[in-house]
Amino acid sequence: MEKYLEAFGNAFMGTLNWTWKSILFEVPWYTNYFWGLVLISLVVWGLEILFPWRKNQSIFRRDFWLDAFYMFFNFFLFAIVISGVYRMLQLAFGELGITAKSLAIVDIAAWPAWLQLLAFFIVLDFVQWFTHILLHKWPVLWQFHKVHHSVKEMGFAAHLRYHWMENVLYKPLKTFGVMILGGFEPEQAYIVHFAAIAIGHLNHSNIKLTYGPLKYLLNNPVMHLYHHAYHLPKGSYGVNFGISLSIWDYIFGKNYIPEDSGTIPLGFPGDEDFPQDFLHQNIYGFSKPKDG
Repeated sequence: MEKYLEAFGNAFMGTLNWTWKSILFEVPWYTNYFWGLVLISLVVWGLEILFPWRKNQSIFRRDFWLDAFYMFFNFFLFAIVISGVYRMLQLAFGELGITAKSLAIVDIAAWPAWLQLLAFFIVLDFVQWFTHILLHKWPVLWQFHKVHHSVKEMGFAAHLRYHWMENVLYKPLKTFGVMILGGFEPEQAYIVHFAAIAIGHLNHSNIKLTYGPLKYLLNNPVMHLYHHAYHLPKGSYGVNFGISLSIWDYIFGKNYIPEDSGTIPLGFPGDEDFPQDFLHQNIYGFSKPKDG
């Protein structure tokens, strides 16, 4: 037990120190996810202000500051807390003989750098797309995912408004995705990281983008708005599940874009009773599941 506690403490303090150094600009710029998030957020917010899709939506839309808090909580505060737990689990799996190499399907370490990045990006995106479907399809997971779908006015910061339990589910599955690639994470993985943030911010932004023919490949604000639609196709538990890529939805028949006015109501049936504050939203999922 002592080595597990030591592993927890080391990981916790390591993540805390790295985050603090990032704030102070004491880490390489390409690994400074703190200021990278801030910069990307300001750029996309600026584009929302200059080119608003829903012109009657306020610059400081409904729940703007709540979503801004979610951004930093999920990306940094919760990451610091949970890092020690993941390190303990990694240690436990290692003692059971379960390592990255033992689950590898393909080793991409010898591939050209650009192909490594592409494979890394595609595999992780598919894992997240599949996980996203589970969040909608399984009632117990949907209770947590309701936090993300409680957004009533869409804007860039809604991207990272989600229950911390989603991190608990997503991160192990993303780790599994890395493991099937021989446990190898490309040296330039920060490119994928920043690209995912930018695409996610744009998808939730108040900007009308479809990317022309590339809409069949890249997720976009018009497509993703319908993912948040209050009224879904009859019998559906969700549509347009894409994270960065839309191609999975087109391949598996989950795409749905009936129009592009951007004026549809958002949320889910029963959301009028959903908590409005951070604390109660994050304990809601642990209560007995309700209909809707």
